[in-house]
Amino acid sequence: MKHRFYIFALALASILIMGACGCEKQSHNGPDGNEPLEQPDLSLVTASVPVTGDWVWSARPQITLHVANPNAEAVKVEALIRIATDSKKAVTTITDSLELAGKSEKDFVFTTTDNLAPGFYRASCFVNGKTARHFIFGIDPFAIVSAPDQQPDYDAFWQAAKDQLAEVDMAPQLIEIESKSSAARKVYLVEFYSVPDGLTGEPVKIRGYYCEPQDGAQHPVILHFYGYDTAGSKAKCECPSGGSSQYAEFYLSHRGQYLNNRPASTGNPGVTEDCINIYNSDWFAYHFGDKDSYYYRGAFMDVVQAVRFMATRPTSDMTRLFAEGSSQGGALTYAAAALSDYPFTAIAANVAFLGDYADAWEIGGLAVEISKRCKGAMTTEEMLAFLSYFDTKNLATRISCPVMASSGLQDDVCPPRTNVVPFNNLLTPEADKKYIFGPEMGHDYPKGWSPVAFFKNYQ
Repeated sequence: MKHRFYIFALALASILIMGACGCEKQSHNGPDGNEPLEQPDLSLVTASVPVTGDWVWSARPQITLHVANPNAEAVKVEALIRIATDSKKAVTTITDSLELAGKSEKDFVFTTTDNLAPGFYRASCFVNGKTARHFIFGIDPFAIVSAPDQQPDYDAFWQAAKDQLAEVDMAPQLIEIESKSSAARKVYLVEFYSVPDGLTGEPVKIRGYYCEPQDGAQHPVILHFYGYDTAGSKAKCECPSGGSSQYAEFYLSHRGQYLNNRPASTGNPGVTEDCINIYNSDWFAYHFGDKDSYYYRGAFMDVVQAVRFMATRPTSDMTRLFAEGSSQGGALTYAAAALSDYPFTAIAANVAFLGDYADAWEIGGLAVEISKRCKGAMTTEEMLAFLSYFDTKNLATRISCPVMASSGLQDDVCPPRTNVVPFNNLLTPEADKKYIFGPEMGHDYPKGWSPVAFFKNYQ
């Protein structure tokens, strides 16, 4: 018995000695010395930036940081928001300490101390050094001013192009696509000629699909223009079907793109000859620097010729004339309304290409990328003077019909400024101008984009 007691006492003494030496895990005690306090794990705190106000504000941004704390204990975190122009020039930095109760989430709204100038800005938002979001927002975009910069011979240049077009025998050929036609509307492949790629040379054959109502009455006319042909020469082009007889419609494939850039084996309805693309699928770069043979001089005249073709059709009511397009098609839409022989009733241009080159040069985008590659020995001033002939912000000064336009705020192909500036330069009364922003959208279509619904307001 004494031996057992001795062993027990020895073991107990060992435990007490180990405790005294700190071999057990120490606890962090509360103020009363009893309850241990857990330290919150700040890495569990999350932050996001929801869309508010379509990310378009007046004078000052109202950026919302939504912070969530899953810890049981309250936390204190550091917020940082850097704001720069769309050309990446630093504007200001906002910092603040945020306190959040345990198991809670909260919205914190941040703004700048001073008003920001009209324009588009980049926001980079962080919480405790972790990225919450990077995004572009707008401040008073319809107050942005970028004055037209037409060259002295601008009007004469485009009149000469139209005069040259008038000398071209359009010689339209219509081939019915029976598989797409209906009793209400026939569908045709149309082939006709437009200006050469320069002041001399052979006219260029272009194509499109034309839908003609069959009731013998005149109908509103809608022209559809396409974006940059990035699908490749082996991709089949969409052919419309007979459908409704409400409109006479033309889907133009301008020079070197779509129906003019496909072998017959691709199977596009009605196309029986191989179409050779001489523009090397880099249309913006074709004869860059020579305004008289530049690609878009010819492409803009293709648009004018498409309008002239529609005027020859007995079912076309040219007093109700509309056009729509996206990206490159948006630029062609502006060209149609600015250069056509017939006044347009209304147009719709989504994320339009070819706009505001002088400002885009600092911001970036597809046009800038190609321009830098093709600039060659031209000075920047010479290059911008050349591009001014084809800038939608200058075309806009010839347009007074109702216009619907749009921007994806996160568009790095056609940045939002390059779309808003032409819109601001329109002669259209404010009551007939409509703009749609896609706050989280890149180079795409915004929610609710419906040109036909817009056109119905003016039929």
